[in-house]
Amino acid sequence: MSIVSISDGVGSNISEKDLRSFAAQLHVEILDNKDAKDYLTLLRSLETVLGSIDNAPDYIPPDLLPLKTLEDRKFWKPAPEDNPFNGWSHQCDLRSAVPASNLLHGRTVAIKDNIFVGGLPTTLGMPQTLFLHADGYPISPIDAVVVSRILRAGGIIKGTSTCESFCASPLSFTSATGPVHNPLLHNYTAGGSSSGSAVLVAAHRLASKRGDSSTGHTVELSIGTDQAGSVRIPASYNGLYGLKPTFGLVPYTGAGSMSPMIDHLGPLAAELEDVAALLEVMAGYDGYDPRMTPQTPLVHQVKPYSKLLLQARQDMRYTSSPGHKLRVGLLKESFHMPGIAADVRDIVYQAATRYFKAVGTSVVEVSVPMHQQGPAIWTAATRPSMSSYLCQGNPSGHLSLISPHTQIKWPPSQETYDTLTDSNPAVVNIMLSEKFAKEFCKGGLEAKAHRLVFALRADYDAALQHVDILVTPCAPTVAMPHPDPNGPDGRRASILDKLGVAVGLTSNTCPFNVTGHPGMNVPCGFSKTEGHPDVLLPVGMQIVARRWADEQLIEAAALFERGREVFEGTVHGSE
Repeated sequence: MSIVSISDGVGSNISEKDLRSFAAQLHVEILDNKDAKDYLTLLRSLETVLGSIDNAPDYIPPDLLPLKTLEDRKFWKPAPEDNPFNGWSHQCDLRSAVPASNLLHGRTVAIKDNIFVGGLPTTLGMPQTLFLHADGYPISPIDAVVVSRILRAGGIIKGTSTCESFCASPLSFTSATGPVHNPLLHNYTAGGSSSGSAVLVAAHRLASKRGDSSTGHTVELSIGTDQAGSVRIPASYNGLYGLKPTFGLVPYTGAGSMSPMIDHLGPLAAELEDVAALLEVMAGYDGYDPRMTPQTPLVHQVKPYSKLLLQARQDMRYTSSPGHKLRVGLLKESFHMPGIAADVRDIVYQAATRYFKAVGTSVVEVSVPMHQQGPAIWTAATRPSMSSYLCQGNPSGHLSLISPHTQIKWPPSQETYDTLTDSNPAVVNIMLSEKFAKEFCKGGLEAKAHRLVFALRADYDAALQHVDILVTPCAPTVAMPHPDPNGPDGRRASILDKLGVAVGLTSNTCPFNVTGHPGMNVPCGFSKTEGHPDVLLPVGMQIVARRWADEQLIEAAALFERGREVFEGTVHGSE
């Protein structure tokens, strides 16, 4: 390592006392006076260099500046009566002035509020007081790459959707604007952290079925982010398709990071055709995201997911056993993870078996014992450094483009602690976990967890040599009530009251975030919930494919749909 210059120390804020304090934190108690003087000179030199960067003008690449739209970028907060599920953060009406394709022509889209839309506020689901920005929520100076691509494909961005506080909850009660409600049952979870993205699409589907004009306050499509299941879990609770693509297929540039190795962007929709179209629009190398890999296709080489799905649908109509080439494996360990409800286990297992077999698909049980370690590997591989990315906005060490507008107050304060403990103590736990890991975990433990990720990936890859698709339950239950903010005894809910309801919720989804395999929630049935015998709530099935075989997930889901039609038609005599 070279030293670019030596400072004379004039005007420095660092004293020898500070230096000795830094050394003490490294467990160095004896520091020679001459050594101390030299190290102080080096630190003051670094202070000068960092100061020069702090004072330099910032830079945003021109191709990330907000795309030209037909009208000025205006936004507004919807009235409560227009936002009954609290799915909207801010609304707008953005259409590209120069669309390059019509793949999403006229389709309405919501963008999760940790994905940046130029000219709109970014909230990250947090109270405004936690941002360094002093006057209201910060306005994004850029369009996330996927936002520009959606606009260029003719999509109409109708606003940003509510997300959970710091996107750190698989349920939907932690946002600064209050809980997000499941459209099927008020005061029940919609899943998180892409909670608003899910309910706006689910509410649109319900309103369309009723012929309700309120679809003007909903959307046909949405996108979310997924670090442990944050697209798939809300899709499961709302009866939608929700895809976490292969890691590195869709650029993450312009979205708030939780941990770079698990960051994914993905579509939510009621129809497979919309999932395919959104994936085709969003995928492809962007030149900024270090999550991209040598296997990431250039934009003009992205697979034609919509055409592939159309061809698969046509083949199904003219083939008596269209699924005979597909091999489906029921991942044995996933059906016995702690917290999986018996009704969910049975519905997923039986639906996968019946509907895939109805179209001639081979369905077998597959065992990957290491799957049960997946949640622990996910935790150990990410939690020790997660606060650096999620709370401090640091880059990963790879060249990264992070928007300057979402800087959070750091270091945290008593106000930060009080605010987050009240709304989402998971974030405080993330902050404390990083401090704990640095002080008490032996060196190399996080690196060992990363090596175990490769072992887990290898085990899934080995299983996927024998089958094409793995099947697991997605969310372990149907939607449950929001936790009582007052707690079970009428006093303020404890930290464990708030976090306990989410324990194990992502056990079948988070392993595929670290290994990078594509996973998708597929609606597969309904079950009742206690106290509401007249309400049927969705059950979700997760399907997983080989990395970079996202089209196979979409085609498998289409076969599952066809199998349901064939099976139910046979049972009821309609075919």
